[in-house]
Amino acid sequence: MNLGSWSGRICHRKFMINAGLGKDGGVPRRIAVAMLAPPAWAPPGVDRAAWRLALAEDLLDVLATLADVEAAVAFRTGESALRSQIGWPGLRGYELPTLDVSSVLAAVAEDGYEQAVLLAADAPDLPGMLIAKLLRPLTTRPLAAAAAAGAFDRPVGSDPPVGYDPPAGSDRSEAPVGRMPGLLGLAARLPAPPWLPAVGLDELTPQALRRAAPRPTDVAPAPGWHRLRSPADLARLDPRLEGWDATRALLSPQDPNMVG
Repeated sequence: MNLGSWSGRICHRKFMINAGLGKDGGVPRRIAVAMLAPPAWAPPGVDRAAWRLALAEDLLDVLATLADVEAAVAFRTGESALRSQIGWPGLRGYELPTLDVSSVLAAVAEDGYEQAVLLAADAPDLPGMLIAKLLRPLTTRPLAAAAAAGAFDRPVGSDPPVGYDPPAGSDRSEAPVGRMPGLLGLAARLPAPPWLPAVGLDELTPQALRRAAPRPTDVAPAPGWHRLRSPADLARLDPRLEGWDATRALLSPQDPNMVG
């Protein structure tokens, strides 16, 4: 990433987060982690690697607007080259064999953080205020979850999400193709609760988390937002909104209306 262009894109408005007190009575150590899983989809004619980088850059721009929250990325073992192309000097990175939420939360807990929010990297226009709303319930709840808005096609033969309950007399493979929303983000007090499933954001739903929790109220709801996982999701982008510059630059040659 060009560091000069990155610093020029940052919006200096800071989103304040009221998420309780830390162990020492001050502000808790918080971290927001962009989960750099490979994108489920890329627009036709757009290089998938460039698309992945653009999405990550734009989400990191959003994370930089959060007050009292450090930013980080999580990526799979063997993808250090991807890590070197995004972010800024000193950005924390977690290289893990799998990007399941339990492993990532355990890694950040080892670094002394008290609260963490994990975010899907394919939401380049995510408002910082929604990340703040994911963290705020941690004053009273161990977990908060935000569903991904909208839907995308689940490929035939792929596994349905963890939260899918098959009708009586059928099995999970018969889950309807066409809706597999997953999560936009997950926030947790650290260390994370032991009942948290060891799966990725795409395989989780708020309903599944509530069923896994000792009490359904242990999982606080948070507002959702769209992720870019299908052609229909592009229609949700608002060119009038500031931000998502890297993603906008890739889309504008195909659709001049993307230039705000």
